[in-house]
Amino acid sequence: MASIAHVGIDVHEGKFRVALLPEGGTQFLDQCTLSSEPRQVLQYLGRWGRDYEMHCSYEAGALGYAPHRWLTQAGVQCQVIAPSLTPRAPGDRVRTDARDARRLALQGRAGGLVAVHVPTPEEEAVRELVRCRLVQLRVLTAARQRVQAWLLRHGVRAPGGCKSWTRAYWQWLQRVVHQIPAEAPEAWTMETYLGAVRYQEQQLAAADREVAAWAQHPRYAPTVKKLGCFRGIDTLSGMMISTESGDFTRFPTAPQYASYWGVTGAEDSTGKSRRLGGITKCGCDHMRWLWIQIAWHYQYRPAVGIALAKRQEGQPAEVVAHAWEAQRRLYRKFWRLKQRKSGGQAVTAVARELSCFVWGAMTM
Repeated sequence: MASIAHVGIDVHEGKFRVALLPEGGTQFLDQCTLSSEPRQVLQYLGRWGRDYEMHCSYEAGALGYAPHRWLTQAGVQCQVIAPSLTPRAPGDRVRTDARDARRLALQGRAGGLVAVHVPTPEEEAVRELVRCRLVQLRVLTAARQRVQAWLLRHGVRAPGGCKSWTRAYWQWLQRVVHQIPAEAPEAWTMETYLGAVRYQEQQLAAADREVAAWAQHPRYAPTVKKLGCFRGIDTLSGMMISTESGDFTRFPTAPQYASYWGVTGAEDSTGKSRRLGGITKCGCDHMRWLWIQIAWHYQYRPAVGIALAKRQEGQPAEVVAHAWEAQRRLYRKFWRLKQRKSGGQAVTAVARELSCFVWGAMTM
């Protein structure tokens, strides 16, 4: 049986820094810098692979999962490491590519690295689509804020009762533009800002349709429909949760699922001292934002409206009952916490428990 060599790879766009450490040795077999071309990396590992079984590790970053895929396709064991969970000594203030590669090899041999879930190419493509839709939403929000900032600077106020970005609001904006002299610089500026808003609204609508179409795919439809049994989770948010979570069963417990999104509280306790802090904020920030946005729905009394009842049609009775229990429990939790904490703190606690309810429904 071949000996094992642990390979730490510090990956960058143009070069890979590699460090090879044998399973039972104390000295590195080799350290070098390679081109990021797959052929050169595989040729290098192939030379050492005659005598050793290669176990490679690299930190997740800008290169994504591409190195993992072509390494595993070539028969090389590889894992993608979560950078935020890589152990680092408090006094270690020096960071170089060579030191990072050696650290990955050493900690990989010691079993101190935490690997991330590697999605299939199709899963990654759909997840990128859902994230693209979120990018369009953020760009649209920024475009709308530019318009409203212009109005604020010029002392223009919408009439009372006119809600922002409704049809009536657009009609009022057109009247504002028509009142500006055509030769004035403000006319061109305002038309440009409004044109950007119109374009982004079209882009967001197109992204919504594309995501909704994928929500009907057999791979995602059962999950999205189950998630829709919960208050505040529609097709778009259900697709976000589904694509970012992947296989729910890869999380052994509900608290581990909640901690994956960074909505659990931090703690720094030692001896008789116990200090609790804010949430850890690990994981995807846009998913943390989504959980909190959904959690705001639970400040209202438990109820099943027309839209929610339609989403629950045909779904398993135990999932519907689980979602109803979530409404009852989280409503009480929100208002109990609201009596002694801020609304933001209360809704964050609700978001954490809501993610636990969701994990429970998806692993039934």
